[in-house]
Amino acid sequence: MKGDILITNNIILWDTKYGKVNCHLKDIMKRNNITIYQLVRLTNLRYEIISRYYCDKVKRYDSIVLAKLCYSLKCSISDLLEFSSN
Repeated sequence: MKGDILITNNIILWDTKYGKVNCHLKDIMKRNNITIYQLVRLTNLRYEIISRYYCDKVKRYDSIVLAKLCYSLKCSISDLLEFSSN
């Protein structure tokens, strides 16, 4: 997908809109009535890591973290992550 052309300091940049990956951990945890602290104990992940996923503030997704979350919450990766083109 090509977006608009930006010209800055005589440099041409393509403004490409890739979309966003959304994490639905918060929704899944609410449905299962589980707290971040409980998930920390189940997954053996640090509170800060789970909190980033919970708040949808992750910049790079870690496959081990995703596997632990899916296994512990008995959900699939498509339940946890969603691609949005907007």
